[in-house]
Amino acid sequence: MPEKSPYNIDIPSTDVLSYVFRQDKTPSEDPIWIDADDTSNSLSLKQLLYWVRRLAVGLDRLGIQQDEAVMMYTNNQIFIPVLYFAVAGSGRIFAGCNPAYGVEETSYQLENTGAKAIFVEPQYLDTVLKAAEKTGVSRDRIFLFNDRPCEAVQGIRDWRSILGSEQEAEQWQWHRMSPVESKSRTAVLNYSSGTTGLPKGVMVSHQNIIANVEQSVYMRSLEQSVSPPPERWLGFLPLYHAYGQLWSVVAAAITKTPCYFMRTFNYRQWLSHIQNHRITHIQTAPPILVMLAKRPETQEYDLSSLVNVLCGAAPLSKELQNEVSAKIGLKIVQTWGMTEVTCSCLHVPGGRDDRSGAVGLIDPNAEIKLVNDEGVEVGPGDRGEICVRGPNVTLGYWRNEQATRDTFDDQGFLKTGDVAVKDEQGWHWIVDRKKELIKVKGFQVAPAELEAMLLENEHVADAAVCAVQRDPEELPRAYIALKEGSRGKVSEREIREWTAARVAKHKRLDGGVRFIDEVPKSVSGKLQRKLLREWAKTDTATDSPKAKL
Repeated sequence: MPEKSPYNIDIPSTDVLSYVFRQDKTPSEDPIWIDADDTSNSLSLKQLLYWVRRLAVGLDRLGIQQDEAVMMYTNNQIFIPVLYFAVAGSGRIFAGCNPAYGVEETSYQLENTGAKAIFVEPQYLDTVLKAAEKTGVSRDRIFLFNDRPCEAVQGIRDWRSILGSEQEAEQWQWHRMSPVESKSRTAVLNYSSGTTGLPKGVMVSHQNIIANVEQSVYMRSLEQSVSPPPERWLGFLPLYHAYGQLWSVVAAAITKTPCYFMRTFNYRQWLSHIQNHRITHIQTAPPILVMLAKRPETQEYDLSSLVNVLCGAAPLSKELQNEVSAKIGLKIVQTWGMTEVTCSCLHVPGGRDDRSGAVGLIDPNAEIKLVNDEGVEVGPGDRGEICVRGPNVTLGYWRNEQATRDTFDDQGFLKTGDVAVKDEQGWHWIVDRKKELIKVKGFQVAPAELEAMLLENEHVADAAVCAVQRDPEELPRAYIALKEGSRGKVSEREIREWTAARVAKHKRLDGGVRFIDEVPKSVSGKLQRKLLREWAKTDTATDSPKAKL
């Protein structure tokens, strides 16, 4: 039988804007979203609502219909919560795009979302203009997006040019969704490769967001003191990503926790912000803990304000967890999740000093079963794929009914592709991954996406991509069969350089390229990814690490 969470909570059934701005409460005037470099640049909940209303009027004027998408293409800055709540709260769909993407990657997501407007940081305008031209998006639907007013660039206007007046904003009211609408209407599209294939838009409903915030905050509060001191967070996780959105946007609003935004990540600046702003809690991923453990700069800063680190997005070894806990003297609690569960579904209680490497207990109102390769549910001590059902589980994949059907079983459980074991007390440990997805510094890399790109190279006849382990990271590696006339004419390094010029940094073939006679496939033509993984393990044991480009 599936295991239900030991916790049950009441979850509001409404839209995200009504969730944050309750009719019976006056919005706070305390700063919530704060520029870490310039603390005078900040937004309170009251200010947020003012800007949300004005932007919603502007979206109405543009003729963007209900349930149509609006894309964001920017680094972190304090006005992202305005765009997030204005778009989703007005009944449209917020879609973030990684600003490290190249033209092809951006074009794919732009076309897939069908976005009716794009809000872009000025420094990335050229990429967006090229992607818009490829996909037929009109230039008058592209707006410069920054926390400071911008002069027009190449005829592209500042986003403030479409805002409604103060009088129009005062009159604007959002539609307060019924419980049925809250569960069925998409608020956000976050992109994920799921367990296989190309990146897909994960349809995250209003109820999904609200449920996962309530679940996550509840689990974070477990076993902590009854009256904990005020918290301060550091918002360095990218806000086009589910993890950053959940904590730095929505949870910060609900808990009224000051969140200091970093535009981009730099380790020394990150340490400096923790020290100078007396940050108490951070949400992070394993690569940051590697830096804390290994980088000499760590010792140069006062991190004594930190009391809790929540770590997710990729597996974290208990050895690394305990090394950092001992070195800095704080509690590190793990969480497990994926974009398809909004953000998370397993947590170690926030006050627990856990040293076991566990990812914890099932979030409230959710249930999990572990299923082996034969589709049989397994019990404590046995390995099984995590299958989850709950109020935080996605509606499915945007414009991809087949992928949605393939991802859910006949009981409505989401098949996650992550393999875990649990004990008799309901604690879970991640032990493996069934899915093809490669995790690089917490970011997803879809092998199918890189394989399709490699086939565009004039020398490549066939290609297969898998992960190689370079502790504590996974890195993409390509196994390539060259065309007959290209053998001896192109090097592995040249293939890596060709790929690096076309993809975001985390998708580069930093795990290497290997030329082979033939890409392994079954008689039906399906890639034999299990064999690739075996090759990668063997290669990893004999390779000397390659220098990164």
